[in-house]
Amino acid sequence: MFLVVRGNLLDEPVDAIVNAANGHLAHGGGVAGIISRAAGPALQQESDRIVREHGPFPAGAAVVTTAGKLPFKGVIHAVGPRHGEGDEEAKLVKALNSAFDCAAERAWASVSFPAVSSGIFAVPLDICARAYLAAARAARLSQVRLCLRDQPVIDAVLKEMRK
Repeated sequence: MFLVVRGNLLDEPVDAIVNAANGHLAHGGGVAGIISRAAGPALQQESDRIVREHGPFPAGAAVVTTAGKLPFKGVIHAVGPRHGEGDEEAKLVKALNSAFDCAAERAWASVSFPAVSSGIFAVPLDICARAYLAAARAARLSQVRLCLRDQPVIDAVLKEMRK
């Protein structure tokens, strides 16, 4: 089941949430900052350790950390592309597919994800909407929720769904 919902990602009734991450897993601003602050220091500490051990992650990668104080089994950090780096749609689909695969590998049945790459990474909304739907359709999970708060992103996703 794929649902598009308007709401707060931190209140989602799912096993895990996806974070819109950068390759250094530095969760300072945007959705990443909100998740990190709510989770407490354990999430950033684990992220820092992972990057020390493995180096920065490229666009298209995903990695799991603790959810800290959050009520989820884990937080999946999907490294989305930045506008202008090239092949953004394919990289965004890959990042989300990687995130959904991380959940499936852990037998987590449900995930919710935010508008990855549409904020400070500035990937155009039509590209993001196509990527979100393509990845959600390919997910091997019982439930995938796209949790949005901004009307322009919602409109872009609904427009793509009608195609």
